[in-house]
Amino acid sequence: MKHSYDVVIVGGAIMGSSVAFFLSRNPDFDGTILVVERDPTYEYSSTSRTNSCMRQQFSREVNIRISQFGAEFVRDFREWMDDPEAPEVAVNHFGYMYLAADEAAAAVLEANQRVQASLGAGTVIMTADQIADAYPFYNVDGIVCGSHNAVDEGWWDSGTVFDWWRRQARRHGVEYVTDEVVDIDRDGDTVTEVELAAGSRVSCGALVNATGPRAARTAAMAGLELPVEPRKRFTWIFEAAEPLDQDLPLTIDPSGVHVRSDGAAYMAGCPPHVDPPVSYDDFDMDHDIFEDKVWPVLANRVPAFERIKVTSRWAGHYAYNHFDHNAVVGPHPEVGNFFFINGFSGHGMQQSPAMGRAVAELLCYGEYRTLDLSELGYERIARAEPFVETAII
Repeated sequence: MKHSYDVVIVGGAIMGSSVAFFLSRNPDFDGTILVVERDPTYEYSSTSRTNSCMRQQFSREVNIRISQFGAEFVRDFREWMDDPEAPEVAVNHFGYMYLAADEAAAAVLEANQRVQASLGAGTVIMTADQIADAYPFYNVDGIVCGSHNAVDEGWWDSGTVFDWWRRQARRHGVEYVTDEVVDIDRDGDTVTEVELAAGSRVSCGALVNATGPRAARTAAMAGLELPVEPRKRFTWIFEAAEPLDQDLPLTIDPSGVHVRSDGAAYMAGCPPHVDPPVSYDDFDMDHDIFEDKVWPVLANRVPAFERIKVTSRWAGHYAYNHFDHNAVVGPHPEVGNFFFINGFSGHGMQQSPAMGRAVAELLCYGEYRTLDLSELGYERIARAEPFVETAII
């Protein structure tokens, strides 16, 4: 490790490694990159505790475009890696199925579908009868309609993408160090260096905050505020005594419980009953919520799930932007070499290809060259103007 780098990326999980990959492979960038990661096992990172799905069912154009690039990137993964050993990335396009239980919720789905369709997404609105015909395992009592897209939407193997981003970044000269940034020095409107837990100090031309649920703490080291905090989310893997005879779309029940196929098993998830910020090391499960809430919802919506067996469970953290639940990307307006790639609120995995590419463009060119993410910049927080997205899970 040297004493100075052009770019220091704080956090080496999916976002930090995406930036490292896209920046290091850019022929117009000839600088040095250091990635500082506190836990190279990534055991408790949001990257490791993901449900690994992607969707185009958002209400805002920029979020739809971000996911469309993600689907394109996964589809063309081997070309992006430019390595004959790179594998195809496994994908299952079972899609998302948003269910509406009243006319107001149906109107939101219909409005969102019009935006999605205008951008080329394959989303369709299905009546309750149409849902029952296509997916006979659902109980559609009380459902007005659903919104479904089986094109470039569903589960993907994010672990393979993450592994190869790190591999290729290192191949292109990126250095990864196991350490933790404990302080950030500024000279007026410029970040100058970081202090590591091991005691060394590293100067930098630019700093990228890619620390997931810990992002606010990292920003605070530079004297900056960021409305991101860890929020707990629960996941269960279960087997059914009577497995369904077709894939189960990632179904968002009006109750807030979601469930999807997971190979021969199924995956369900939900937030806590009360959803406060939690400490960075709190991954305790609520062992009652499955019996009290999740299982009754599953058995009601899919009667075949009356008899199921939970085989695995875990708690993970959303890097939750409590200001408006959307990403914060790009430079701070007053500290121009401090870059955010934070606050994804559960959408980070699917948005990571577009986000890494975008921040790499800013670092290399000082502007977005492909997809303009200005709407997701920090300025909206400074202006207290939320970026409203109605399709939040």
